Amino acid sequence: MLTVCVLGIIAGVALPVYFNGSLGWNGAWYFLLLVAFISFICLFGLMVINPNESKVLTFFGKYVGTVTENGFFMVNPFMTKRNVSLRARNLNGEPIKVNDKMGNPIMIGVVLVWRVRDTFKACFAVDNFEKFVDVQSEAAVRNLAGSYPYDNLEDEKADITLRSGGEEVNDLLEASLSERLDIAGIEIIEARISYLAYAPEIASAMLQRQQATAIVAARHKIVEGAVSMVEMALQQLSEKQIIELDEEKKAAMVSNLMVVLTSDRAASPVINTGSLYQ
Repeated sequence: MLTVCVLGIIAGVALPVYFNGSLGWNGAWYFLLLVAFISFICLFGLMVINPNESKVLTFFGKYVGTVTENGFFMVNPFMTKRNVSLRARNLNGEPIKVNDKMGNPIMIGVVLVWRVRDTFKACFAVDNFEKFVDVQSEAAVRNLAGSYPYDNLEDEKADITLRSGGEEVNDLLEASLSERLDIAGIEIIEARISYLAYAPEIASAMLQRQQATAIVAARHKIVEGAVSMVEMALQQLSEKQIIELDEEKKAAMVSNLMVVLTSDRAASPVINTGSLYQ
């Protein structure tokens, strides 16, 4: 068709100029000029489709189809052709401030990998499918953040938290986005939380709270181990009959051992040069 169009333009323009009406029948030259004009119009029907690209075709408002095959094609020149890329795209959303399930303000961001699956829905079901992906991804992140707590400091019974949920939270986000974007013919390849932190106004207080919780947990383990060691020491002293202690001296020994074992600093021992009762 490209060859036919080029030959038609050449024949319709070059021949009248060359002969300059010498044959005496000007109607033939008008016909050749019409052929040249039609050939020129047909050139607008030529299109090239690159790999992972497509052309959505409409004819005076009627959807005709989508060409996804790669190559050089000729279609009706009066068809409207719209380029739609089928390649995978990234959306790295900016962190937004939302409230988690417990009402704490947090900052959360998401990264998406998506592509167009249905070109008809992408072009005609929504106004702008790229903007639609951006808006719906933010809505899905807000919904996810409001459904789960940031961590289990306030909700100890929470099975899933945003901070420790990992793949399970990402799978829930991906499922939510797939459901929301199906109307636009968008396929979600991957969806992950890329940024998660407390909002700046409470970050310092929450950090202190986390540190205090960690210290309490560590102290609990230390005390538990110290009690076990003291119990073992008294039991072995009693079984091997190394020394017999009354209740008062046992209490003093337990107190001294607990101080040594649970102190966060090195103990400075005091040697008693007298008897146990002095």
